[in-house]
Amino acid sequence: QVQLVESGGGLVQAGGSLRLSCVASGVMFSHHNVVWYRQAPGKQRELVARIDGNDNTNYADSVKGRFTISRDNAKNTVYLQMYSLEPHDTATYYCNTPRRGGLNYWGKGTLVTVSS
Repeated sequence: QVQLVESGGGLVQAGGSLRLSCVASGVMFSHHNVVWYRQAPGKQRELVARIDGNDNTNYADSVKGRFTISRDNAKNTVYLQMYSLEPHDTATYYCNTPRRGGLNYWGKGTLVTVSS
């Protein structure tokens, strides 16, 4: 059974930092794309950051220079380091890894709340 479990969310003041983790079981992250999405209340889910199978990364314009995605293959974990958080970063953050054949694995999310 495949499980993706996010953690590290919480309440932080504007300007603060958090590091989110996504641990996978039943599926390997190494050599595969892993994506962080977020969804704020009343808004559509949006892509935040992606790391591909070659460890190339890309980011939403709104988080460039503030967020960093990385992976630790030994721990089968992908991280999202977030700096200089702002109230508009408040959202539930989800981990996703798409696979061939249309398979798409998601975690249940971790809530990040940034107070002003």
